[in-house]
Amino acid sequence: MSTPDRLVTDRERRARLARRHALHPDHRVRDTLAATRAMTVLHATEASSVHLAVQARTDQPVTEVERALYEERSVVKQLAMRRTLFAFPRDLLPAALGSAAARVAAEQRRLVARDVEQYGIAPDGQAWLEQACAAVLDHLGSTGPRTARQLREELPALAGTVTYALDRKYGGTLHIAPRVLTTLGAEGLIVRGRGDGHWRTSRPTWTLGAEWLGAPVTPASSREGYAELVRRWLRTFGPGTLEDVQWWLGSTKTAARTALADVDAVEVGLERGRTGWLLPDDLEEAPDVEPWAALLPSLDPTTMGWKERDFYLDPRRTAYLFDSNGNGGTTAWWDGQVVGAWVQDPEGVVRVVPAPGVDLGADARRALDATAGRLTTWLDGTVISNIYKSALMKGERLP
Repeated sequence: MSTPDRLVTDRERRARLARRHALHPDHRVRDTLAATRAMTVLHATEASSVHLAVQARTDQPVTEVERALYEERSVVKQLAMRRTLFAFPRDLLPAALGSAAARVAAEQRRLVARDVEQYGIAPDGQAWLEQACAAVLDHLGSTGPRTARQLREELPALAGTVTYALDRKYGGTLHIAPRVLTTLGAEGLIVRGRGDGHWRTSRPTWTLGAEWLGAPVTPASSREGYAELVRRWLRTFGPGTLEDVQWWLGSTKTAARTALADVDAVEVGLERGRTGWLLPDDLEEAPDVEPWAALLPSLDPTTMGWKERDFYLDPRRTAYLFDSNGNGGTTAWWDGQVVGAWVQDPEGVVRVVPAPGVDLGADARRALDATAGRLTTWLDGTVISNIYKSALMKGERLP
């Protein structure tokens, strides 16, 4: 095997991250759409994460984030890679719907149909699901946007429950209706519109996709879709390994390899003997940046952008900053590395919590405190309730 001529050091990768992710104060971008494009997509599983991710990269208030999501609709929430909800730039939807989202939708159809039969809702799960999906689309077409609860109460076709994992915190008896909506959402036939509540909560109203966007979205082919997702991922996160690309896409390794070939990705060397990939027009060495501080929300795309994180996260800190399922909590960054988390007091004041073993110097502490003050002002008393809390956020001590 040949050795790549170009070595991208950890230091250079962190400098790229500072600029391209719009986290360095000198490289922030102008608005919500620009922040979303900079990151390829924003994580949206926690409703507040989209707003907080934009806050870290722009000077926009909450109202402008809401405008982009629900009035301009230049940024659209879509279930896609790894069965995760993201906020996409609108022009990237065809690629997602033809590739990662289609993969998720097919799997959801299989699982919902299986459970409909297994839990006695109907003897033919596929037929039941087809009828339920048609009922939802017809109802939204005649009534307009509806919450999941309204749809369940208004449509007998969505009736039914499943019971599972009673010995686990996430288990119980649950309605099947939300899973039907998830399937239709993955297919792009319905979308999550304006929330029925505060911006920090996730209670969307479901709307027909063609009505929300003004026209149906024509999905790209699977191969074209994966190629476009990888092209944009490399522009944002490159260099990354094959394993990074496969993990981020939630695809097979074959699909990831094919996409890298389709965009003419070039092999480069990484530290620790790893091989990474860059776009062919992106091989020039990135200069250093001045030290910088940032506070990012749970599941921020920078925190969750790579599977292999050693260049920005000391592995000894992972257990303090990620939950047992691999979900990243809030993070505090200094000069391109994760050094802790951030929390709020009951009045909404943001405070940085250094990770065990981290000795913040005076410059880092001063910069992080200023960043915490900026975030406190932006939140204006709003206290964020996180679903995904790390041990550090909860104040837990690990062995």
